Amino acid sequence: MSSEDREAQEDELLALASIYNGDEFRKAESVQGGETRIYLDVPQNFKIFVSGNSNECLQNSGFEYTICFLPPLVLNFELPPDYPSSSPPSFTLSGKWLSPTQLSALCKHLDNLWEEHRGSVVLFAWMQFLKEETLGYLNIVSPFELKMGSQKKVQRRTAQASANSEVDFGGAAGSDVDQEEVVDERAVQDVESLSSLIQEILDFDQAQQIKCFNSKLFLCNICFSEKLGSECMYFLECRHVYCKACLKDYFEIQIRDGQVKCLNCPEPKCPSVATPGQVKELVEAELFARYDRLLLQSTLDLMADVVYCPRPCCQLPVMQEPGCTMGICSSCNFAFCTLCRLTYHGVSPCKVTAEKLIDLRNEYLQADEASKRLLEQRYDKRVIQKALEEMESEEWLEKNSKSCPRCGTPIEKLDGCNKMTCTGCMQYFCWICMGSLSRAKPYKHFTDPTSPCYNRLFHAVDVNGDIWEDEIED
Repeated sequence: MSSEDREAQEDELLALASIYNGDEFRKAESVQGGETRIYLDVPQNFKIFVSGNSNECLQNSGFEYTICFLPPLVLNFELPPDYPSSSPPSFTLSGKWLSPTQLSALCKHLDNLWEEHRGSVVLFAWMQFLKEETLGYLNIVSPFELKMGSQKKVQRRTAQASANSEVDFGGAAGSDVDQEEVVDERAVQDVESLSSLIQEILDFDQAQQIKCFNSKLFLCNICFSEKLGSECMYFLECRHVYCKACLKDYFEIQIRDGQVKCLNCPEPKCPSVATPGQVKELVEAELFARYDRLLLQSTLDLMADVVYCPRPCCQLPVMQEPGCTMGICSSCNFAFCTLCRLTYHGVSPCKVTAEKLIDLRNEYLQADEASKRLLEQRYDKRVIQKALEEMESEEWLEKNSKSCPRCGTPIEKLDGCNKMTCTGCMQYFCWICMGSLSRAKPYKHFTDPTSPCYNRLFHAVDVNGDIWEDEIED
């Protein structure tokens, strides 16, 4: 190796190390060479997809994903002793989301760039081309179809051979290129399958977005402080950002109050809701366990085919079979009626407790015809009819009778004076004040000037259509 070549190589590697960070450029330890990772600038709202007629059976087929970042292209190189005076760097170019045919086109263009710069260092020109011109050179636009290429035919490409002709490998995914076309051995699609490729792209995109978010400053609209993204959290749907300290206090208050479905974005009228993962990141384990339990319970409550075991010591959710009113708890094996929550009673109507009877009457009276038929099937029409008759009787008695002050028997007053006799216990009592009267002198109550009913024996009595309120004397 000439001193000029060695000096040029050392200067080039030193320059690359000063231009790029440790993630983008790493110098090899044992040889004159290294590895560069080229992160492309992806256009806004860039979409990727896998066609539904893909050779590989995928759950993701036919779906589009919008991404902001693509995994980097990796250029591994080694500098020969006579570089840059005579020979180009030997290299391999690998990428996950480009087919071998597309990578071969890039390898060929790198060879052409060497021919243009023969005798001068070329690594920086290669890296700039890959970073800034890859998408345009391969005519990649959104939406971009991901494909697995074939590497059945592999041929070594020398710099001289590549310089003679350059084939256009354009197209969003190289779809117009024959899969059997010769592939450069330096081009490596470093991925096992399409399904793993999609997952790797999505994981990388998410990791890079988090990295960018953590390095920016944001204003929290709760405490009105500017903080780094690493100290903040954003809601996935609306992207509103708040500091973690404020959200932690907000989440804890809501969870303690049992409002697990109210962990909404604090922005007024914003419907975005925090994910369980975000809640778990901020609150303590004990509080998250409460949140998780209440969230599960509220979700089960909304499911029409889920009931709870009525035994107080159990209370576990039980799946209800369609059209069946029997539930069997998988924990305590208790068989119960899913309607009345009592022991399963087969085709017999549900038993109605005294407290439930009042609610049942009101529910039946307010129900439409279809709901009434369901209630009649559930509780038996005769039971409901009897409850309605009892309710009518109670209402009539309340309006038209008074209870005996001694035995409580309902007494209806049709006519006569206000001295009444109970038909049950034969007790005398006053119809006005409902006080018990003496057996010996029942009328003294109406003639005693100190009595509240003095001279009111015939008070409000209808006689021949007139109300008679004449006084009487003993």
